[in-house]
Order: sequence, then C-alpha cells, then structure tokens
Amino acid sequence: MGWLQRLFGMEKPQNAEVNPAPQAIEQAPSANFATATQSIPPERLGLNGEYDQSGLAKRVALAFDEDAQLDDVNTLWVAQTGSTVVLKGKVPSQEILNKMVSVARSVNGTTDVDTNQATIG
Repeated sequence: MGWLQRLFGMEKPQNAEVNPAPQAIEQAPSANFATATQSIPPERLGLNGEYDQSGLAKRVALAFDEDAQLDDVNTLWVAQTGSTVVLKGKVPSQEILNKMVSVARSVNGTTDVDTNQATIG
C-alpha cells in the first residue's frame, strides 16, 4: 500500500504532481472588479494544482511513493503545520529518516521538516 493510500485513503490521481503549477482561485465579482483571482499558498497546493488544506502533506506522501527507497516504510505518518512537514512514528534507520527529510524539503512549499515525533528502530 502506498503513502497516499495509507495516509489519505486515496489512490494517486491522474496527472498528480509533487510540484504542480497553481491554479487561480476565482472569487466572486465585486463592484470594483469584474473578476479577481488569488494565488494559492504553496503549502495549500494540492496534487493537481488545486487548493487543498492538506496539500503539502499529500504532495510529500506522493514524493515518498515515487521514491523506491521509501515505499516500504509503513510505520511513519506525514502531516503538516502550515508550511512545516511533520514526520511522526517509527523509521527503520537514521539513513531512511535523513532521506525522508531530504525528499520532504524538495517539495515546493516546505519551509521546515519536524522530526521530533519520529523514532529510529
């Protein structure tokens, strides 16, 4: 079972990307503007460029799914607090944890990776 399936109960969507281009958010027309658009913060960017409250965590999970060295770690969870990726649970080795931190940092929108709740063993 992959990361997205285990953590979010979803299969990889078609055209899903770790670092997709953001879509514009259409807002209701106002008296002064015909149509206003607002960009999506990088940590809220979903797998297909849409707004997603857990977008960063899902994109990190997708990045883990795409890395063959990380596909068998099923005792660790990925969450996010704003633009910080939170890794919690157990990993088999410090090397695997280091790899996970490196992969998580490479995902657009990640400003920090918190491993305080991850244990080795």
